[in-house]
Amino acid sequence: QVQLVDSGGGLVQPGGSLRLSCAASGSIFSIDDMGWYRQAPGNQRELVAMITRGGRTNYADSVKGRFTISRDNAKNTVSLQMNSLKPEDTAVYYCNAEIWLSSVTENRYWGQGTQVTVSS
Repeated sequence: QVQLVDSGGGLVQPGGSLRLSCAASGSIFSIDDMGWYRQAPGNQRELVAMITRGGRTNYADSVKGRFTISRDNAKNTVSLQMNSLKPEDTAVYYCNAEIWLSSVTENRYWGQGTQVTVSS
């Protein structure tokens, strides 16, 4: 079985920083794209940032210049450094990864979610 475990959320004041981490474990053949999504109450889940295995990144316009995604392919981890946080960044953040279980079997997996609250 494959599992994604994300962590690092919490309460932070506007302008502050947080770093989210996610680790994939289990019978993993390889991992393609990894990313972070978020969902605020009453809203749909949206892409925040993603990174390919080769390191190409893509960010939502609302976080460009403030958030940085990175990954360690050897450790099967992905991180999201969030700076200059705003109240509108408040949401549950979910790690996501496209994981190959073998050369022919790929599934998309989600972490359990970690709450980020930006408030004074």
